[in-house]
Amino acid sequence: MHQENTSMTAAMPYSSDAIESAIQGGGELSFNLPDPNDEKISDYEFNQQVEAAWQVCDRFDLQTDIWRGRILRTVRDREKRGGDGRGTGFLNWLKDREITKSHAYNLIELADSADQLLDAGMLTPQEVNQFSKRAFVETAKAAPEVQQLVSDSARKGDHITRREVRQVANEWSAMTSDLIPETLREKAANNTIPSRYIAPLVKEMEKLPPAHQSTLKTEVELNPDLDTLKQVTAEARYLSKYLASANQVQLLETDDFDLELALEEALRVGCLNSAADMVAQAAQIEQTAVKLYTAWKRLNQLSERVFVDSGESTPNLRALLTALGPVINETVQVRLGEANSVTAQTIRWRLILEEN
Repeated sequence: MHQENTSMTAAMPYSSDAIESAIQGGGELSFNLPDPNDEKISDYEFNQQVEAAWQVCDRFDLQTDIWRGRILRTVRDREKRGGDGRGTGFLNWLKDREITKSHAYNLIELADSADQLLDAGMLTPQEVNQFSKRAFVETAKAAPEVQQLVSDSARKGDHITRREVRQVANEWSAMTSDLIPETLREKAANNTIPSRYIAPLVKEMEKLPPAHQSTLKTEVELNPDLDTLKQVTAEARYLSKYLASANQVQLLETDDFDLELALEEALRVGCLNSAADMVAQAAQIEQTAVKLYTAWKRLNQLSERVFVDSGESTPNLRALLTALGPVINETVQVRLGEANSVTAQTIRWRLILEEN
């Protein structure tokens, strides 16, 4: 493969013919990039030309890395056959070329994936050029059904990006998920409801306990419309946030109230979002307090060491300790806002460790 010596003028939108021409052509790889100081060219045209050049490089990257992976795999297998059995020869080969072992095996994995897709007949070598490098890797890791859907798009000449692969994977997972009622699946199948709205719901519902999943699924089943879908997705997001945060708050480790009943009441009165944020903020304050105390304790240990090591011969070092006094003392003092500003404020808090 000799892409390195390829030539292409990239002042045009992407097309499979342009990429194929770049790969098969001869000469030096070069691009007619737009002048960044040219005010006559519109932002749209500028971005189109730059994107076209980037896509060509992306595909060269992919083709080159696939072949690098095949080369590395060949060297590795040769060393396995005739080496010491520990792969020392292969590692030395990598070391001579300044290639890390992890990078080498990533390339080998890419080559294996490419060969798998090609051998299965999902893609032809020419259709590989429809992918960006990251999109191809994402496709290789996807489920067979997703690979087939993406390959069909590539076969039609579509430009495949990682975002599109992930969208296909998410939509396929959503359409096959047991969390989605059949009524909603049917509406997505006939495009009454765009399938892109279903994937976020499944993603959020997967984070919830079965009881909450069942409740939300029933709600969507009774009203399988777009507004309900959006509302239930938001509820699922707040629910997962509430439950995740509640498990992190030490103050809620008590038998004085029922966390689930508090959640149901928040749902009933319509303040689930506020309740979820409230619990999340409480978790953040607890975690911040622990980090603050740990940092303050470490600061005191360091200041004591510096005080012992300093003296009259180090007046500036002593002055540094004095300047840091407001955050070293037991009562910590911090200014909010710029100095001498009318809106500046001073906050103080006292750190007290109570032994249990």
